[in-house]
Amino acid sequence: MTTNLTLNRMRVVFHSIGLSCLGGAICLQILVFLTILQHGYFKAIETNSTILFGEIALTGFSALYFFYFYQREIRAYLKSFL
Repeated sequence: MTTNLTLNRMRVVFHSIGLSCLGGAICLQILVFLTILQHGYFKAIETNSTILFGEIALTGFSALYFFYFYQREIRAYLKSFL
């Protein structure tokens, strides 16, 4: 019983972090597109290697989570209609 509770909590934390990363990526893309519309270009420079590594790691995690979420949840949802 405790193992199932622990696994469920880990699953909730995993989905919370994954959905937060996807939501943040969408908001960031909106900001970038608004800047491009206003100025005609977007230039981003990050000199702090720790922040750059963190951004790359979060981007990789959100990409992996998106593919996981697509395969597990969305396909199951679509199959229920067939």
